[in-house]
This record gives sequence, structure tokens and C-alpha cells, in this order.
Amino acid sequence: MSEVREVDLSDTRDVERAARAVSDAVRAGALVVLPTETVYGIACRPDDPAATARLFDAKQRPRGLNLPVLTATAEEALALADAPEEAIALATALWPGPLTMVVRRSAASASWDLGDERATIGLRVPDLPLALAVLEQTGPLGVTSANRSGEPPAPDRTALLETFGEAVSVYLVASAGPLEGAPSTVVDLTDVPRARILRAGEVSRQRIDEALARSGRSPQWVNSPP
Repeated sequence: MSEVREVDLSDTRDVERAARAVSDAVRAGALVVLPTETVYGIACRPDDPAATARLFDAKQRPRGLNLPVLTATAEEALALADAPEEAIALATALWPGPLTMVVRRSAASASWDLGDERATIGLRVPDLPLALAVLEQTGPLGVTSANRSGEPPAPDRTALLETFGEAVSVYLVASAGPLEGAPSTVVDLTDVPRARILRAGEVSRQRIDEALARSGRSPQWVNSPP
């Protein structure tokens, strides 16, 4: 039977207890749901192919859409990638935050079964104490929005349980109410200096340009919103 735990996101002790509660399930290869600063995410170990297969199945996600990976720090994220200077500059300026960067994998993540695309990885450091506390306990997690593919993210306890039921082992639910934030911006940096915004979100292209300009970088945007 699934465990549902309501968490006061403003209570440091409650956050720490919730992070400990979910970490054992993650290590065992189970699926968990947790809030981020944008929307709820459904998560699992990225280095366990049985766990990632369960996540694809529970979400009904096409394997052509790779699972992004969240980490507790920029250093931990960049160790999973062959990151260009542009990615390092954006990590320094905009992480933690709602920006996902798609970059080429390093040897550290090369074997992870995150989907059909084996050469690249999407990385983010979230800006929410509970998510960071979980990641500090578990290490990197494969995390995608908590919804069936093609549907809007589930904003609250009722919708989450209706969507995933007992496919998820532990649900961490914000006690303050629904989460209805915008998704993270996704930027593709696998072919720099050419760059693409794959999904518009909380971080505007202007903010990305400004952060890169401060580091002396200026990407060539391809088919991206202004």
C-alpha cells in the first residue's frame, strides 16, 4: 500500500523527516512523488533500469522522451555531463532554478537507461528545500512531471493518487495546497554555439542571454522563442 505523507514545506524538521522517509523507497528502486518549485514530479533512481522502466510505464511516457535528471548541486549535475562552457555559465547563474539543460553525457551517466536517446542527458538543480533534501539523501534522481503523458501535471493529493495509485510507493504532498507552477525551461546545448529552447518555461530566453553574456558567451539560437 502506498504511503502518503503531507509535508509542511516551511518546517525544516518536517522537510528533513520527509526526505529520510522517501530515501529508502528510492534506494529500493520504487517510484516516489515529490514537489519541486514548479510542479509535482514522479521520480526514481536513474541508474536502475528496472526503476526507470517502471516510471515510463506508470506515466505512459514514450521512450523517445528521455527522463530528465535532478541533482542537489550543480557540481553533481555537471559531473554527469560533458558540459560546454555555456552550460557551466548557466549552471552558475541560474541554478538552483527552473532551467533544464540538455547536454552530452559523461562516462558517469553513459549506462543509465533514461530513454532511447543514449548520448544526451537533461539536467536540473531544483530550487525547493524539500526536493534538495531528498536529493541530498538519494543522490541523482530521474524526475519528470507527475501526470500521464499528454495531460497537465497533477496539482494535488487527490489528482496524484487518481493518476498513479499504488504504482507509486511514497507520495510527498505539500500541506499548503495545490502546486500549479509553470514547468522548467528546457534548453538544448548539445551543439553549441548553436542552441535551442525545447520548451518555454519560467526562465526566459532574455535571462539566459544575459547570463551567457556575463560570461562572454553568445549562442546562435535555432528555432527558439524570443
